[in-house]
Formats: sequence, structure tokens, C-alpha cells
Amino acid sequence: METPILAFVAVACGVAAVLWARSARRLRRLWRHIEVEAGADSAATVLARSQFRKELHTTTLYGVLALAAAVAAASDVRGVDVVFAVVLVPVVISIAYGKDFVRDSRLAEDRVELERRAEEILNQDQLAPQRWAERLAPRELPALDGFEVGKLYKAGTGLMAGDFFDLFRLAPTRVAAVIGDVTGHGIEPSITALQSKYLLRMFLRQFRDPAQALEELNARMSAEGGEELISVCVVVLDIEADALRWASAGHPTAWLWHDREIRPLRSTGPLLMLDAKGTYTSREVPLDTGDLLLLYTDGLIEARSGDHQFGEERVANMLRRDPGADPEVLCKTLLEAAKDFSSGPLADDVAILALRRA
Repeated sequence: METPILAFVAVACGVAAVLWARSARRLRRLWRHIEVEAGADSAATVLARSQFRKELHTTTLYGVLALAAAVAAASDVRGVDVVFAVVLVPVVISIAYGKDFVRDSRLAEDRVELERRAEEILNQDQLAPQRWAERLAPRELPALDGFEVGKLYKAGTGLMAGDFFDLFRLAPTRVAAVIGDVTGHGIEPSITALQSKYLLRMFLRQFRDPAQALEELNARMSAEGGEELISVCVVVLDIEADALRWASAGHPTAWLWHDREIRPLRSTGPLLMLDAKGTYTSREVPLDTGDLLLLYTDGLIEARSGDHQFGEERVANMLRRDPGADPEVLCKTLLEAAKDFSSGPLADDVAILALRRA
């Protein structure tokens, strides 16, 4: 070999090309990962792609120089070795800092992965209360022939919900509507609310009388030994008997539009878990086509403006003014009225359920 220095340059350029290629490979993975997570047009994707292309360009350059130096070393062209010797300057820099380049690309890749995992954890923390609330107050209720249904749930300032509602068919001609509220905020009241909702569904299928279902629920939940109190209103609508039967455990007054007037469906027993041996009474009123049932939790009526509360009577008056309103529209109108009345944000959860016999 006439020019051993060119052979040395070729080897050195090859080593530099390998180092830059390792860094480029990691940056390519990073770019693809960011592209999937953030989209092809995001700023992070554009920057990662640009950085990868720069490293790929450097890798290609050193690869070409290595090949050119190897070819020149095998030839007998004089004077070329001096020119190629200059290439040793960036080659030495690349080799000297090659570990740093690879380390930096690895750190960038690890950082993006950590940020992705942190974002997933944050999203899970944010979604958990929402998913839990959807179990207690589902966004979609079953379609029930013979009824128009409206519902609304608004979370308060607490992290976990304690309000719940349920609507399901007991028999071909009988439908159960339930709404309830567990005192307190946080995970424990939410668990109690979920237990109450599904136990009550079971007891309502087992016992025809809603008061008996409440007594069974009260006994079961009291035996659990929790400290929460539960208010619940249970309504069974029978379109064959043209009757509405209800029992209420300390829940705010529900309202029924019937025969061109508003009828209150008041509490018929104490709060659940207040007295393990508490007794409850069922009451019955007629149910005609066009009648509208309105249930809600206390977050609605306890909206405050100074020392004044929104109150049950304002709810009744709004129903009285427009009893023919679509149930879904009525729920939204009630919430907006409470917000307008309140001097600040509604702090408590609000659940509203409205049914009209079609």
C-alpha cells in the first residue's frame, strides 16, 4: 500500500460512521414514536425528524469518506493523502465525543418514554373519577318504550362522585327509576354509592314493594358498618295499572306533573344507615299519559346565593311553567337556572332524572 495514512483515514471514518449510525438509529426510533403519539405535524415530531436526518447525513458523509479513502489508499495517486489527512480533524472529534452522542440520543429516547408514561398515569388519574361517575350516573340510559327520558350529571368540586341514578325495566309494563346521594366526598362514599345502586336493583327485582326494597338495602348497608348516610328515592311506574308507586329514604322532594298540577313525592322514611331497623312506607298515585316525573339530588336545590338556596319550590315552579318541555331540555334548563342563581360554582354533585309517560 503506497499511502498507509489513507488506510488509517478510511478506518477512522468507518468508525465515526458507525458511531453516528448508532445515534441515528435511536433518533429514528424516537421520531417514529413521537409521530405515533403526537401526530406527523406536531412540533416535537418535526424536531425529532430533523435531528434524525442530520445524524443520518453525518453517517452518510463519513461512510462516503471511508469508501473514498479506502479506494484512494489502494491507488497510486500522489498527494491525495495530504487532502484526506485533513478529514482526520472532524473524525477525531467524532470518535472522541462519539459516546456522548450515543448517550445523548439514548437519554432523549428514555426521556420521551418517561414523559409518555407520566402522561398515561396523569390521564388515568384524571379519567378514574370520570369513569367511576359513569358507573353511578351513566351517559346512556336504556331506551324504554312508552317513556321519554332525560338525565343530567354534573360533578362538583370533589374528586369522586357520590350521586347516582338508575333506570331499568322490572317487567314488560313496570319501570323502576332510582336516584340517590351518599354523604361526603371521596373514594369511600363513591364505593358506597356503587354498592347501593346495584344492591337496590337486585332488591327491586326481588320485592315488588319499593319500601321493602329500601328496608332490605338499609339492613344490608347498615351491617357493613360504614359511616356514610344515603338518601334514595325509588319510583316504580306501572303503565298497565296506570299507577306510580314510590318510597323515599330522606331524599329531597321529587315532583310529578299530573292532571295539570304539580304533586310532591316526599320522603317516606329516614336516611339509609341512620337506623338499621328503620321502616319505610310506599305510597301510590295515578299515572296518566303525558305525566312527568322529576327526580334530582340536593346539589341542585342547595345552590346558594348569599344566605338563600335555590330550593325545592324553584324546581317545582320551573316544572309548572313548562310541563310539556322535553325531559332532556328540562334537566339542562334546571341546571342552568341553578348556576345563574348561585353566586359561585356549584360545589356539590348534581344529578337529575326526568321521565314522561308517552
